Amino acid sequence: MKHNSRSIGGHRVPRGKVVATSIAVGALLATLGGVAVSGAAANLASSGTVISTLKTTTYGTILVSGKTVYTLKPSKVACTAKCLKTWPQVLLAKGTTKATAGHGVSAAKLGTLKVAGGRLQVTYAGQALYWFTLDHAAGQVKGNATDTWGKWSVVVTVKSSGGSPTTTTTAPGGGGIGF
Repeated sequence: MKHNSRSIGGHRVPRGKVVATSIAVGALLATLGGVAVSGAAANLASSGTVISTLKTTTYGTILVSGKTVYTLKPSKVACTAKCLKTWPQVLLAKGTTKATAGHGVSAAKLGTLKVAGGRLQVTYAGQALYWFTLDHAAGQVKGNATDTWGKWSVVVTVKSSGGSPTTTTTAPGGGGIGF
């Protein structure tokens, strides 16, 4: 004889309710997972911050930390809350005092600076690092641009022409991003 119920926590629950509940929980987790992934992209510091290099055909060897990282040559308009929604700071997890130098990165060039709220933002060769919200993977470079807050540039450690390893930034390729 086939049973149309299942024992959960010592109680018999109709199988249809178990399936419906499972689907609802799955949908909720998928929704929350999307939020968690977006949050993780904005603050990858939760599992430790590793700064590495990635070789690209367009820019050469660039810095990444989960996604491509950028520096800012600021304009007269400060990068505050609205800016930081588009350009999240590469922050260390609370209680962490330094980023980890991954493949191709000199630990001596990594540093930090204290930002609002007492958090530590990762720097490379003295320049603060940021992510761009429209980049979704390491190597995507959609943020090389000039906007209200200044000139954003991907951090290039070795130019694509095979130049010597230096810390440079690539100038934006044209118009702004329209923020």
